[in-house]
Amino acid sequence: MRFELLDSEMSLDESHLDIDEDTLRAQLAAYGRGERREFDVPVSYPEGLVGDVMRLMAAIPYGQTRTYGDLAAELDSSAQAVGQACGANPVPIVVPCHRVVAADGLGGFSAEGGTDLKRRLLALESGESLARFV
Repeated sequence: MRFELLDSEMSLDESHLDIDEDTLRAQLAAYGRGERREFDVPVSYPEGLVGDVMRLMAAIPYGQTRTYGDLAAELDSSAQAVGQACGANPVPIVVPCHRVVAADGLGGFSAEGGTDLKRRLLALESGESLARFV
């Protein structure tokens, strides 16, 4: 499914979500306006490391971040493997991979819009200036 968020075109694989498209679009739009902090969407997680990382990402509260290393330590994995799993997240925004950052900065973001969108998402959630997320 394609959608627009914060002036960026994005896509997600709705086959991992148990929700009708109109409801999901409404929730995504409300999130983009700062009116929604979490999604009422049952997620079907893939097997393996990607699913394990997605479960940890889903538990990161709105406005907060964790590092790739934090998640790696919980999973007895490496930060690089966690970063690759974040990049394989089929449902960005709903499962907030943008809340996972590098220990020394922003880190990457494989969703359309790249790190510029990641910066804007973190600013939206924190209520802070974009300048903080350089």
